[in-house]
This record gives sequence, structure tokens and C-alpha cells, in this order.
Amino acid sequence: PDKCTCLLQTVKCQNQGLDEIPPSIPTTTKVLFVTGNSISRISEASFPSRLDLLTDLYLSGNKMEHVDAVAFKNLPNLTKLDLSDNRIQSFSNSSFPGDNKLQFLNLSGSLNNHNLTDEVLSLFHSAKLLNLTTLDLSNNYLVTLPDGVFSSLSSLATLNLRNSSLLTIHNLTLPLLRDLDLRNNSMRDLPPTTLADFSLNPDLHIQLAGNPWHCNCFIEDLLAWLKNSTQVVDVQNLTCSDPEAFRHRRLLQVEPSKLKCYTDMESVLETSYLFLGLVLALIGVIFLLVLYLNKKGIRRWMHNIRDACRDHMEGYHYRYEINCDPRLTNLSINSDV
Repeated sequence: PDKCTCLLQTVKCQNQGLDEIPPSIPTTTKVLFVTGNSISRISEASFPSRLDLLTDLYLSGNKMEHVDAVAFKNLPNLTKLDLSDNRIQSFSNSSFPGDNKLQFLNLSGSLNNHNLTDEVLSLFHSAKLLNLTTLDLSNNYLVTLPDGVFSSLSSLATLNLRNSSLLTIHNLTLPLLRDLDLRNNSMRDLPPTTLADFSLNPDLHIQLAGNPWHCNCFIEDLLAWLKNSTQVVDVQNLTCSDPEAFRHRRLLQVEPSKLKCYTDMESVLETSYLFLGLVLALIGVIFLLVLYLNKKGIRRWMHNIRDACRDHMEGYHYRYEINCDPRLTNLSINSDV
């Protein structure tokens, strides 16, 4: 095809400003790269003829927004699909054929509209991705995951959720899952139900570093689990984010007996003290600013005070000399007469 290069059974159409999949892709193609272009939509018309030999399809960095129904109908043997670094807003549940052979799906950096994320993730419920073993959802704005979102992915072995702003994770019962990457999210603790799910799968390897763990009494279950489990491969890199007394301390070095929990009243008082401190600091800044802006007037006022004090002291000193010297006293009396 125009603007593409072919080498054996690999076709590359990269960074050519294309707005659609090039027509006339050779039927002998096994690996197809159409990356770094401006293809906003993949539809049934994108692959009008069957490509029975195509197994690997790379469509990253195309500013893609929509994947329509039966978009991959003519790719019956597709096993690897890379849709990373796009802007996907809709992904039809029927985009893949019912007997698809997809094993690897990369959606890294493509789901950044949180309002549409649940709609796109519903793909995993109803697309019949029974052969999918690797799913990459890293670098997305997920925050939370719908209950049982991966429950239909019965063959899933590797799940990458790194750097996806996740607050927590639960209902993750996937018996074949072997690698779970949860690094660099926003998780402050893990609920006991999640820890129980992890324990049911002893062959699972988990990565948890880079999360802002909140080291108070609510993290005791996590600490106990970490000390008794060998599933977390980067356990030595887990550190407390707060409170200040535990900041940067390794979780394995935290003694549960020293963990504290604040009651509601203590939390309110702590917030009140913080607010009072901020108000006082603001008043101090305003006072210093007023002094700075009115420094000439203040200097003049200080000079007046100094002159008044000096006149007062000179008068007091003169009267003192008169009282102490009889000659001056008599002179003063004669002057009065």
C-alpha cells in the first residue's frame, strides 16, 4: 500500500498522517503496524477483506476515539491488538467475532475520560474474550473499577493496572491470574476482602510500590498480611505516606502497636488548629505588609515620638539642675520677683 513498507509478512504504515487503514493490505500479512497517524475510528470498512493470516495488529498513537461493531470481523486469527495511547470513548461489545482468538490487548493510556470508562470496560463482560491472557490498562484514569469487571476473562494471567489513579481494588477472583501490577496508584490501604482474594491465589505475584499508604490503625490487616505472605514482589519498597511520624518508613518496619486512629472529635480539633494557625499566619503577613507599605509614615511618627521624648527629658533635666543648685534657685526666685 501507499505510504507503507513491506518486509516479508510484516507491513508498516507509521507516522504518515493517515486517516484510515490503508486499503489493499496484502492477504499474506501476519503483522501490521498502523501507528502514529490520525485514524479516529475503526469500523467494519477498515478491513473490508479477510486477512486470515494476520495475528498481530498495532494501532497505537492514532488519536482513535471509536471502535465500532464487527470492526475486527475479518481478522479471525487476531491474537495481539495494541490500541495504546489513543482517546477511546466507545468500544463496541461486538467489535470482535464470537469465536475470536485474542490473547493480548493493550489499552494503556487510552481511557482518560472517567465518565466513559465504565462503558468501555463493559467490553470485558460481553465480548467473549475467553482466550485473553494479557490485559494492559496502565496509565489510564480509572479511579474505581466496576464490580466483577474481569470476571468473564477466565484465561487472564497478566493484568497491568499501573498508574491508573485507582483508590482501591476488590472482587478480583481470577484463578489463573499470575501477575498483577498495581504500582503508582492512589491506594491508601487494602480492604480485608481483597487480601482474602489474594490469599486464595498463592501463585499470584503482585506489585504495590508507589502507592500513598496511610499508616494508621486501619492498615493493621495489610501489615499482618504483608509479613506472612510472599506474593508481593516489591514489599521492601512499600513506604508510608502519612502521618508525618511514619513518612517514608517501610511498611515492614512499622509496629502495629504504635499505629493510631483519630476519633471524629480529634480529627475536627486537628482541622480547627490547622485553620487557626493559617488565620494567624495570614494576619501576621497582612500586618507586616501594612508596615512595609506605610514605612514612611511610621518613620515620621517615630521621629515625632523621639522629639517629644527629648523635649520632655530636657525640661525635666533643667528643673533637676535648678533644684540641685541653690544659686540657680535664688536666681530663679529673683527673676520671678
